[in-house]
Amino acid sequence: MNGSVFQLILQAGYIVKGVLIILLFFSVLSWAIIFFKQRYFSKAKKESEHFLHSYRTNRDPKSLYHATKNLSLSPIANVFKSVYTDGAKRDRSEIKRILRRYETLESVKLEKYLNFLATTGTTTPFIGLFGTVWGIMNAFHGIGSAGSASLAVVAPGIAEALIATAVGLAAAIPAVIAYNYYLRMAKKLIIEMED
Repeated sequence: MNGSVFQLILQAGYIVKGVLIILLFFSVLSWAIIFFKQRYFSKAKKESEHFLHSYRTNRDPKSLYHATKNLSLSPIANVFKSVYTDGAKRDRSEIKRILRRYETLESVKLEKYLNFLATTGTTTPFIGLFGTVWGIMNAFHGIGSAGSASLAVVAPGIAEALIATAVGLAAAIPAVIAYNYYLRMAKKLIIEMED
């Protein structure tokens, strides 16, 4: 079966091959983002827990800053460190403004690359559908050229059409699942940071 699918891809027209290459690009990049974000969120969560533990046991800002200086992925620690260094010798309203600014910057970091997953989830089924339509058009062209609607004439065009659909869905489904999962994780860390 795998050999026949690979043969169908090799025998597909240039448009369908182009569609499959585009879908492969989206899929590979989506999986790279999925693995990157998994590591990122896992480390950020651990660092945030470490920071909160340090905060609960040591309320002195200077020693807390030195104890958590190496935490680079925790949004809570990053906001604290930024406000600690940038907000020294400032009045309360200016510190609040700086705090909001750094919270926004950390929120953007947490949601970075998630838009690509959303784009992949929404566009790749349509790109696959374009390949499907093109493959079906080739099947009808084959019918017209051969003058008959035998299975041998129709099957290659329909098969390449279905492969384009399947690849489009294979790219979209993991991207949508990962987008929703990581967006929820980002929102959770943002709420913790705001608290």
